[in-house]
Amino acid sequence: MKEELASLDIGTKIRNLRNKREMTLQDLATLTGLSKPNLSQIENNLVSPPIATLLKISTALGVAIGHFFQDSPQETDIVVVRKDDRYGLAKGKHISHIGYQYHPLAYPKVTKAMEPFIVYMEEREAGDIVFNNHRGEEFLYVLEGILEFHSGDKVVTLEAGDSLYFDSVVPHGYRGVGGVAKALAIIHRPN
Repeated sequence: MKEELASLDIGTKIRNLRNKREMTLQDLATLTGLSKPNLSQIENNLVSPPIATLLKISTALGVAIGHFFQDSPQETDIVVVRKDDRYGLAKGKHISHIGYQYHPLAYPKVTKAMEPFIVYMEEREAGDIVFNNHRGEEFLYVLEGILEFHSGDKVVTLEAGDSLYFDSVVPHGYRGVGGVAKALAIIHRPN
């Protein structure tokens, strides 16, 4: 929901970090490969960036992706996120171009080697899949439904209980088949 996205204020965090590093919007666009208009929409909290986009932005700005998911970091050995404290991003028709919504599961901890999420993949046509790529590796475990993974000319269909591990540098995309698919996704991004 737009209110949840606005409450995270990811766009302002990105703009503040960019300004702190004395970078122009064009500088950030060059480093991330994203367009200036797209970055402007993100900074103004008009669109919710997909995970891969946040990874590119966090790398360019020199912070962990977890920086964007909390108000105050909890740098402890153990972080608990209760189900009622979780929130989702990329919800609603206003960002259906992404094709999925995700819920970060360890957002209070900024410095970590992995980013775990629950991801809901929308049902859509194969031609409507949005492809992303980013440094690192990714693991998916399908919890519910049927998920179709696309990478180049490879198409892998996964059902509840199936898992997939891949190099996320390769452009990849997903879609739910026969309804929404729910998966646990863990992204590892090397430092």
